[in-house]
Amino acid sequence: MAKEQAGRVKRRERKNISSGVAHVNASFNNTMITISDAQGNAISWSSSGMMGFKGSRKSTPYAAQVAAEDAGRKAQEHGMRTLEVEVKGPGSGRESALRALQAIGFQITSIRDVTPIPHNGCRPPKRRRV
Repeated sequence: MAKEQAGRVKRRERKNISSGVAHVNASFNNTMITISDAQGNAISWSSSGMMGFKGSRKSTPYAAQVAAEDAGRKAQEHGMRTLEVEVKGPGSGRESALRALQAIGFQITSIRDVTPIPHNGCRPPKRRRV
């Protein structure tokens, strides 16, 4: 029989970072928020699905707001105060995630849209007929 080892959980140390970058990825189905330091090392992250929303509720602006508040609070535990925001994707959670980050006390220095734009690349999905 294999010996059962006591699993040691690595304790999360408190980093002291004053400014960082919030990456908001708003797709049609979900909204993911990652807050990193200036070098790109992830400090905190959250998504609508992580916050317990399932199915079509994940793509709502409210779900994006809840996810942004969660990621923001985790980043504030590490001493983060100012953010640059990079928004990517066409989803409905773009503005609400940005407003939620402002509401919990972050000073936002810049907002950039980094949505990838094809120079006539892949064929897009067919149009919906409702």
